[in-house]
Amino acid sequence: MKRSKPYLREYTTLKAGKYIMRLEDAKLKLSLLEAIGVLAILFLIIATGIIHYGLAPHIPIIAAILFLFVYGKIKKLPFSIMEAAIVKGAGTGMGAIYIFFFIGMLISIWMASGTIPTIMYYGFDWISGEYFYAITFLVCSLIGLCIGSSLTTSATIGVALIGMAAAMDLSLAITAGAIISGAFLGDKMSPLSDSTNLASGTVGAPLFEHINNMLWTTIPGFLISLIIFYFLSPNVKVARVEEIEAMTKALEMETNISIWSLIPFVIVLIMALKKVSAIPTLSAGIISAAIIAFIQTPNLTVAKLADILYGGFVLKSGMDQLDSILSRGGIESMMFSVSMVLLALAMGGLLFELGVIPSILNAVQDSLTSVAKVISATVFAGISVNFLVGEQYLSVILPGKAFQQKYEDLGLQPKTLARVLEDAGTVVNPLVPWGVCGVFLTQVLGVSTLEYAPFAFFCLLCPLLSLISGFTKIGIHYK
Repeated sequence: MKRSKPYLREYTTLKAGKYIMRLEDAKLKLSLLEAIGVLAILFLIIATGIIHYGLAPHIPIIAAILFLFVYGKIKKLPFSIMEAAIVKGAGTGMGAIYIFFFIGMLISIWMASGTIPTIMYYGFDWISGEYFYAITFLVCSLIGLCIGSSLTTSATIGVALIGMAAAMDLSLAITAGAIISGAFLGDKMSPLSDSTNLASGTVGAPLFEHINNMLWTTIPGFLISLIIFYFLSPNVKVARVEEIEAMTKALEMETNISIWSLIPFVIVLIMALKKVSAIPTLSAGIISAAIIAFIQTPNLTVAKLADILYGGFVLKSGMDQLDSILSRGGIESMMFSVSMVLLALAMGGLLFELGVIPSILNAVQDSLTSVAKVISATVFAGISVNFLVGEQYLSVILPGKAFQQKYEDLGLQPKTLARVLEDAGTVVNPLVPWGVCGVFLTQVLGVSTLEYAPFAFFCLLCPLLSLISGFTKIGIHYK
C-alpha cells in the first residue's frame, strides 16, 4: 500500500537492511530483449486473467509464478534457489501484513464503538452532495498531512466518507478516487511519512529540502485535482435527502453516536503526530474504542468483542444500505489482502533472482545522457517496479540506487531524484490492482482498483508532472 506511514517505520528499516534486494545479487544475467520478453509474457498472463476473465488477482499471479519457475528451470536454476527467492520476496511484506491485521481490528471496533458512525452522523450536517468530491479530497489531504499515513486516513475517515457517498447515492468510484488522491497527497508531503523519509534518506537529500522541492509537482497536481473534483461534484439537489434523513435516524437508534466515540480517533491522531510507531498507536486506538464500546453497550461481552475483532462488526438495523456500509472490518477481512500481498511480493522476488528487473535497469543506464532522459527513465522504472513487484518501498529504493550516480554525473542535487522517486514510486502503488496499497484500499473501501484508478487524479498526475519537469527543467536543481 501508499501504506500507513508512521506505522511502517520499523518495516522500512527491516526492509532496507535484511530484506533489501540489490541489483548485483541476481543469479542470472539476461539480455535486455530476453528480460522484456519475460515481462511481456507475465503481463499477458496477469492481464488476461484479471481483465479478460475477471478473476481475482491471486490465480493469475500464481500462474505467473509457475511460468517463472518453468523459465528458471530452463535456465538451469535450481528449484531451491527459486524457492528461497519467493521466501525473500514475501519476507519484505511481513511488516505490512501485521499492520493489516491491526487495521482490520481497528475498523471493526471503531464501528462497534460508534467512532466511524459518529463521523458519518456529524458529517451529514455539514457535507452535502454539493462539492462533495472536492471536500472529500481536501479533508483527506489535511488528515493525511497531519498523520503521515495514507492507509490510516483511508481506513478511518475514508470509510466514513464512502458511507456518506453511498447514502447520498453518489459515485463510490469517484469518492474513492478523491479519498485516495487526498490521502496520498497528504502522506507524500508529510514529514511523518515513512515513504517521504525513505525517499530522502535513500539518496541523501535533507528531509525538509525534499518536502519543499516536491511542491513543484504537488501544487499543480493539487490544483488540477481539486478543480476536476469540484466540477465532478453534483449539485446538492442530486442528493437523496429522504434517505439521508432515514439513515441519520437509523444511526441514532442502532449505533453509538456520541462525542465520546471520537476519542479513539483523537488518540490515534495525537500519537501519529508524535511519531509513535505502528503497534502502540493502533493498539491505543483499538483499546480505547473497546472501552467505549463496553461502556455504551452493556450487553457486550468479552467473547462478543473477540468475535468483532476477528470476524468484523455486523450491523442489523433492518436498513440494508446502512448495514452494508457499517458491516465490515476484522482480522478475517484482511485475509484477501494478506494472501495477495504475499503472492505479489513472491513474484517480485523471483523476478529479481532471475535477473529480469536488474537486466532492464542496468541496460538503460548507458543511454541516460540528459536530464530529460534520466528523469524519464526514473519515472518509468518506478512505475515498472510498482507493477512488477507490487511493492511501494522497492519502487523508491531500487530506482533510487540504480540512477543515483547518473544524477550525480549530470550535476543534479539529490532532492531532484528524491522528488521523482515519490512522484513515480510512492503515489503509483494504489493504482496497481495487485500492489500492496491497491489490494488494501480495495478491501477497505469496497471499490476495486480498476474502478477508482481513473479518478485518483493526483496519483495519475504526479508521474506526468515529473516528466514535464524533466523536459522543461522547471523545478530542477543543480549543484
